[in-house]
Amino acid sequence: MIRIMLKALSYDMRTSMLSLERETEIFVRQKRELAELFGFETRNKYEITRRDKTLLAYAAEQSKGLMGLIGRQFLGHWRSFDLLIFNPQRQVIYRAHHPFRFFFQRLELYDAQGRHLGAAQKRFAFLYKKFDIQGPQGQTVMEVSSAPWKLWTFPFTRNGRDVAILKKKWAGLLNEAFTDKDSFHIDFSDPGLSNDDRLLTLVSAIFIDLMYFEKKANES
Repeated sequence: MIRIMLKALSYDMRTSMLSLERETEIFVRQKRELAELFGFETRNKYEITRRDKTLLAYAAEQSKGLMGLIGRQFLGHWRSFDLLIFNPQRQVIYRAHHPFRFFFQRLELYDAQGRHLGAAQKRFAFLYKKFDIQGPQGQTVMEVSSAPWKLWTFPFTRNGRDVAILKKKWAGLLNEAFTDKDSFHIDFSDPGLSNDDRLLTLVSAIFIDLMYFEKKANES
């Protein structure tokens, strides 16, 4: 892996966007203790950082009060929810929306101005975990296919070639059993990925966490 040496924050104050085009890798770490930063109750909270833990952004599932609690307990990842992405100054810069669905789960990504950037769409597959990563017009820009013997590895491919790889990091037996502190590493192996491609990869990582690794958090 190439270690990130860039020190400038990727948040662009002029355009209110998170710029990831110069990043070769990022980390997504779930946190319990971020609720007080946002002024409202959140359930799933994440930090997005470089390897040296330089903060790039926060992400948090917006609470929906009692109905949100009921939805989490009884509907799990089928529930409707919004995922907000904040810059380090805690300003909302992106919103991802997950509609209520029993089948073919979907997460739509929008910027702060409401521009549709794309979506992660779950596909039907036996044993494999498969997603289409779609652009703003619904076109497939990347595909994800995780084999059953690689439970924690999710390659993002384009035209049959890996362009990014998402890996869940092993936190140790006790942490995996009793905490919700998931950690993911995203390697952007294709330097030609656009910023929107990288943002879609980032929100897909959180979507995958909520789809496949949230159970223990709900039980905590």
